[in-house]
Amino acid sequence: MTTSNRSTGAERELFESMLDQARTDLVGTVRGLSETDARLRLVPSSTTPIALIKHATFAERLWFQRTLGRLADDECDGPLWAHGGFEVGDDETVAEVIAEYERASARSRSVAARVPLDETRAHPHTGVLVSLRWIYVFLTAEFARHAGHGDILREQIEARA
Repeated sequence: MTTSNRSTGAERELFESMLDQARTDLVGTVRGLSETDARLRLVPSSTTPIALIKHATFAERLWFQRTLGRLADDECDGPLWAHGGFEVGDDETVAEVIAEYERASARSRSVAARVPLDETRAHPHTGVLVSLRWIYVFLTAEFARHAGHGDILREQIEARA
């Protein structure tokens, strides 16, 4: 992933930079954790550090590939899990989940590059119209929120050591 940490520039560049920073921050919360630690459930929900990354992969596919790109489910670069990505198989490694997320993010950048900020698309399930501008703002907030969750989980994991 590329991150430029832009604080000035055209609106689109700022949106792209902020989303890339949120992506990087989210991955940073799990990178370096052991396979066991990445799967620790420290809250009542199924939220774990690795599940946050897998959920973000789902969000990239749903919003950029499925909604913005109007791709059929089988044309996306991977599955759109019914569980939203919060279920992680025992055979999935941290490195594989991160790599899958980075591939989905790269595909998102490719899809978004061809669409003007104000162009709208209907969400495939709800029919609600959203613009690329809205998707950038929504996912930046979503990934930043999940990075915060990941920071707290990592702090709890590291305090156990």
